[in-house]
Amino acid sequence: MAHKKGYIFTNKKHSEKAILSTVLGIVSILSLGAVVYLSYARDGEAPVGYGLTGILAAVYSVAGLLLGITTIREHDRYRLFPWLGLCLNLLALGAVSLILYVGAYL
Repeated sequence: MAHKKGYIFTNKKHSEKAILSTVLGIVSILSLGAVVYLSYARDGEAPVGYGLTGILAAVYSVAGLLLGITTIREHDRYRLFPWLGLCLNLLALGAVSLILYVGAYL
């Protein structure tokens, strides 16, 4: 018997909080990358503003992580952006932790 082709209608949509979580993860990773690159270009002598950028990246990452966790639990939503935001924010928090660990022990 042949499979009948047709349209699938759904009420699912992307959550705005999940998209914001993903954007916060991208901003955190990009700002941490810029801080590391600019510090390397100055031979490790970073101004105070670079440290403030790292702290703000960590705050953005925690906020994005909380948004990602809350949107994973929502029903009738697509799951791409919550999981992407969760992964990006965990990666950014791991990068902040690694930077702090390397800075303290080297």
